[in-house]
Amino acid sequence: MLNILKKLFTSEKLYKDVNTDNFKTLMSKDAVILDVRTLDEYKSGKISKSKNINVASFDFMKKVASLDKSKNVLVYCRSGARSARASKMLTKIGFTNVFNLSGGVMAWQNHGNKLA
Repeated sequence: MLNILKKLFTSEKLYKDVNTDNFKTLMSKDAVILDVRTLDEYKSGKISKSKNINVASFDFMKKVASLDKSKNVLVYCRSGARSARASKMLTKIGFTNVFNLSGGVMAWQNHGNKLA
């Protein structure tokens, strides 16, 4: 309980920002890939095997709470801002292995990676 309270009130960043190469490496392991964009953005192109939960939705916290906390959680959005916010939210509810894709899908595509 003390650890959860500490996480709620700390300003320390408890997730890791990673570049596209590191994100791809982490994808090859058993991980949850979380797209936090809107459904329309998700439908326009996504990273393979990702799950869409919009960070701006009223039930975001409820939905992500059902994800496996023992796995790496790889988070992305369009540019990295919303996914950074979502990553912080995940760490506050007990996720310990959270990785934010710096630059989001824009960086992903700029490095020659395709969207599904």
